[in-house]
Amino acid sequence: MTTMQKTMKTAVLTEIRKPLEILEITMPNALQVGQVLVKVHFSGICGSQIGEIDGAKGEDKYIPHMLGHEASATVMGIGPGVKHVKTGDKVVMHWRKGLGIDADTPHFTSNGRKINAGSVTTFSDYSIVSENRVTTIPADSDLEVAALFGCAVTTGFGVVENNAKLRIGESVVVFGAGGIGLNIVQAATLVSAYPIVAIDLHDNKLELARQIGATHIINSSNGDTRQQILDIIGVAGVDAFIDNTGQPSVIELGYQITKPQGRVTLVGVPHKGKNINIYSLPLHFGKTLSGSHGGEAIPQTDIPRYHQLFRTGRIQLKNLITNYYPLEKINEALDGVRSGAIAGRCLIETG
Repeated sequence: MTTMQKTMKTAVLTEIRKPLEILEITMPNALQVGQVLVKVHFSGICGSQIGEIDGAKGEDKYIPHMLGHEASATVMGIGPGVKHVKTGDKVVMHWRKGLGIDADTPHFTSNGRKINAGSVTTFSDYSIVSENRVTTIPADSDLEVAALFGCAVTTGFGVVENNAKLRIGESVVVFGAGGIGLNIVQAATLVSAYPIVAIDLHDNKLELARQIGATHIINSSNGDTRQQILDIIGVAGVDAFIDNTGQPSVIELGYQITKPQGRVTLVGVPHKGKNINIYSLPLHFGKTLSGSHGGEAIPQTDIPRYHQLFRTGRIQLKNLITNYYPLEKINEALDGVRSGAIAGRCLIETG
């Protein structure tokens, strides 16, 4: 029988567009069917959390609630029915559904107030998650890098493999060089795409993109971005345009400069009410415009594949981690990600 933690420390969203609150919350007395208790080691900050905090999708009916969806952890206990992980396993925590039970969400309280949580939350020192949101990794894994497999790597690589379907020698524009964008660039190098154009507002991000394979970089705050892209790609247009910003103007640009049979893949999500305006006729003749859902990644197969690439030195991940913050300073970390001051992936250390 699992010995439960009585409390855990977590960052909670209590109000839209306000700093997270660090709370000591009370744990349930026992794990339910399909639930897994983990000790969180390192948690990444993704643009999705910034969007949640900023209310990008409109009203949030689950406030107050916990956050976070990529992390490395150790399994401390398992609930009834759990078969795919055991106590002591090192795991990646992820938001895409993997193997096992899709368990009911846990119940937490703080001073008698209910604190909501989804199937996976990572901005805490411990967490109770659904079995299908954790995937085992080798015991000797680098736990800092392992956190990135929860979203940044699997989404970035999945976008190239499953959404954009990049082929050898095809051109690609990656607009937005954050944690996911950098991994899209890296995956594009693995399939020998050319040219690989990374675009961002921040030179620090663009320098990282160049280090991991971008053949060209453009700071979109300088000059005519459209013309700069066409100067590199050629007037025929780009094969694949991948947007990580969720900005309608960027999406519209990508749609305009892709080839007649080009692909536009949307990773970033526009704020609610910010719609795109396109001329749809090209869609009838081979152009595609589609959204990515986490790169359509399959955690139980993709995490081991990508992890092996890292362990054998085929991909760079350690240098993508540029900042570390303790849980108590998570709001500083969020501000750094939001402003662009943090170039690569920022990890929250939870002990």
